[in-house]
Amino acid sequence: MSQTVLVCDDATFMRTMLGDILRQAGYQVVGEAETGQQAVELYRTLTPDLVTMDIVMPDMGGVDAVQAIMAEHPAARILMCSAMGQQALIAEALRAGARDFVVKPFQPGRVLDAVRRVLTA
Repeated sequence: MSQTVLVCDDATFMRTMLGDILRQAGYQVVGEAETGQQAVELYRTLTPDLVTMDIVMPDMGGVDAVQAIMAEHPAARILMCSAMGQQALIAEALRAGARDFVVKPFQPGRVLDAVRRVLTA
């Protein structure tokens, strides 16, 4: 069975792009979230093998969503996705429990390398 992924990003285009990269590599995208709050709620319902989490999202930012997920599910595997220049937020997300990060714009090889690192860590 393929490993499951929850894709979280407020931009539909980014969710689609990331989902396509993951599906083509054999992962099963089981859900998508537009907001941090949706990400937390979907994680509870779906308990995916991996979450890709955007840092900047409406209603609850990615760092807060990571903290909320990790508080309930300490073994969660979360990969942060950020735009250039968000190093301070990336560091905060890693302290909150995210396992790794990739920088936008996405390069498929780098995304898949990070996904593999997080899933095998």
